[in-house]
Amino acid sequence: MFKTFMNAFKVKDVRRKIFYVLMMLVVIRLGSQMPVPGVNTSFFANYFANNTNEAFSFLNAFTGGGFDRFSIFALSITPYITSSIIIQLLTIAIPQLEEMQRDGEEGRKKMTAITRYVTVGLALFESVAMAVGFGRQGLLTTFNAVNVIVVVAALTAGSAFLMWVGEQINDKGVGNGISMVLLINILSRIPQDMVTLYETFVKGKTIARGLLMWIIIAVVIIAVVVLVLILNGAERRIPVQYSKKMAGRKMVGGQSSNIPLKVNTAGVIPIIFASSIMSFPSIILSFVGNSDIKGIGGTLIKMLNSNNWFDKTNPVASLGLILYIVLVIFFAYFYTSITFNPMEVADNMKKQGGFIPGIRPGKSTVDYLNNLLSYIIFIGAAGLTIVAVIPFFFNGFFKANVSFGGTSLIIIASVILETLKQIESMMLVRNYKGFLND
Repeated sequence: MFKTFMNAFKVKDVRRKIFYVLMMLVVIRLGSQMPVPGVNTSFFANYFANNTNEAFSFLNAFTGGGFDRFSIFALSITPYITSSIIIQLLTIAIPQLEEMQRDGEEGRKKMTAITRYVTVGLALFESVAMAVGFGRQGLLTTFNAVNVIVVVAALTAGSAFLMWVGEQINDKGVGNGISMVLLINILSRIPQDMVTLYETFVKGKTIARGLLMWIIIAVVIIAVVVLVLILNGAERRIPVQYSKKMAGRKMVGGQSSNIPLKVNTAGVIPIIFASSIMSFPSIILSFVGNSDIKGIGGTLIKMLNSNNWFDKTNPVASLGLILYIVLVIFFAYFYTSITFNPMEVADNMKKQGGFIPGIRPGKSTVDYLNNLLSYIIFIGAAGLTIVAVIPFFFNGFFKANVSFGGTSLIIIASVILETLKQIESMMLVRNYKGFLND
């Protein structure tokens, strides 16, 4: 990894792209420190101290603390991510979108434009809900129409600006613009989380006990990171053989290839979907200012909150973990069924004269791919669940209270690896150009 970066800085064009990305990341972090005018900046700090709302803690981690300070980037890039997922899901329900998706570069531009409009609409809706819902509870210094409009305009413009920054990083930087925005926000929270771990497990302990706790923390973090890397890189390669055929007087074809199926085919989408659904009731209650419910309703709300799982004082709340695991596995299958179509893959292989050794083309190939995919998805979903649950265990059982979890680690690992691949491809293209020019 470090060798790749060292070689990249030796090339002027690649070095310029990297510096451009770093400059944009600095702009993002500066914007995350700028509070929205007319708000009480300590409101959410007090809110998080008195409440354990998983949804907003999740959002605060993705915004790099921008939500806690209620900065102009408080919504971060989450409206864009949500709109991208919505548009992707709608392509299976709306034939026009599906046709547009297959329409090459022109269709891609139209899909991007639609995603932008949906992003602005979602950002507008979320900012209005926050300005009105939390404004009545003390977020705004003075709850009136002018302050509400200022908050809505600032949050919507901030989210749209981050979307533009992500696109600029794609065009003028090293790619993965939206992912880079998420990455820098997540990484910015890690030092604070390390301080939290120190104050919780090391501060005030003897030297031997403190050293032991640091070793345990390091081992757990390294183990989770290794598991994430294995899960992110694991894939099953299905061999494909292409039959030989005559083209004029020459025999062509006959080469072998493979179809790479990632074990974690859905990435972090199942975790995001599951967390969003389970945190939705808490979000609604927070907006209406009625987050403290007693009785059976209050118990159910606590069960849906991951901060209460593995709590020794409230073991009943851990039952919500079962629902969470079921949702993660369900969405892993659901999202993969949308993004990977075995019938389409089998048809394309058949048209190109390809076949899987030992499997007849057509329906047999489709059945083989479906069975194999079901097996792979379950393994990936199981690994994804383990990665997600480990931080929940330490936060609940040991009260670690750190913001980064399985989702954050998967995003960090995947973005760094993908960025390295982008840089390596730039270096490779440059070497080919130099060879051709000679």
